[in-house]
Amino acid sequence: MQINRNQLHLFIAIFLLFIAPGNNANAETDGSKLFAINCAACHGDKGDGGIGIPLALPDFLTSVTDDYLFQTIRHGRPGRIMPAFQHLSDEQTHAIVKHIRSWGRKEVKLVPGGATGNPEKGRDIFARNCARCHGPLGKGGTGTGVNFTRLHHIPIVAPGLNNPGYLAAASDEIIRTTLLKGRRGTPMLPAAKMGLSSQDVDDVVSFIRSFETQFQKADKKAATPVEPALITVSAKPFAETVDIIKQAISARRLRIIRQHHLDDGLVAQGEENKKQLIIHFGNIQQINTLLAIDPRMGLFLPNRITVLEQEDGKVIVTSVNPLRFGNLFNNANLEHTSKELHQIYSAILEEVSE
Repeated sequence: MQINRNQLHLFIAIFLLFIAPGNNANAETDGSKLFAINCAACHGDKGDGGIGIPLALPDFLTSVTDDYLFQTIRHGRPGRIMPAFQHLSDEQTHAIVKHIRSWGRKEVKLVPGGATGNPEKGRDIFARNCARCHGPLGKGGTGTGVNFTRLHHIPIVAPGLNNPGYLAAASDEIIRTTLLKGRRGTPMLPAAKMGLSSQDVDDVVSFIRSFETQFQKADKKAATPVEPALITVSAKPFAETVDIIKQAISARRLRIIRQHHLDDGLVAQGEENKKQLIIHFGNIQQINTLLAIDPRMGLFLPNRITVLEQEDGKVIVTSVNPLRFGNLFNNANLEHTSKELHQIYSAILEEVSE
């Protein structure tokens, strides 16, 4: 079978479509069904949380408006796992909002007022009282709602406040109300119990709102496209290429976990193409670190490199491109580890390249 670069890219692109949010081609308008299709995997069937934050908390439902929920679904949280569900129509999005509202019995009551505080004073107050959970820059806690991925003393991961999706959805009144009332069922206490005055709260609201300026000043240039796969042509025959790759893996203190032919299970036993091999490798610490950042990384773990000999004798070596992980999973916390993985894959492929 002749496999070229475009075919490999097409295969990977089709695979990624299967793990992307559904496109709701049937134009479903039932809120409970739409929630089950688009939201429950992260937020739980009844909004009790999971990878995503719990939505059914009474203090949450009484401190956010329908517009906040609508804008959150529409914009998502860039870099914070939740994608923007722009494929949903307004009618579908309103139906999901109505379904979420069905979990609450009390009215939404916001504390009125604008961001009239001092953002510089708010910065200091935030550092003393909020940064432990929300991060020193307000980017949010690390990990996800899954137990093994977060700090054990924090029952849920604090959301990112320094986030364009959050700031587009949350009014000053919503932020102020959340600060003043706190969130029962989470580590967030009411402002008074933290010793904060009404003016302190206004200062923090102004500081959080000041995050918007950095998004307004952000470079608007389109990001350079990142190829979904790393592909190289080996300068060596198939068997020697496989040996070099295994040696390169071991030299980086990574363990070869298993190997199998590309068509294992697709053809009768013994009829596999012996010139198409997938090598799985890694170590427990690396795997645990990546799963703790985002459990969905399990789709790509252990690491794997595929070696294919084509009909013309050319040997192709390919792997997924780790630089795609952050965008694929909308998780900025993967950026550093993705770069490290990219360096490992690139170095191994370079050992056999022409």
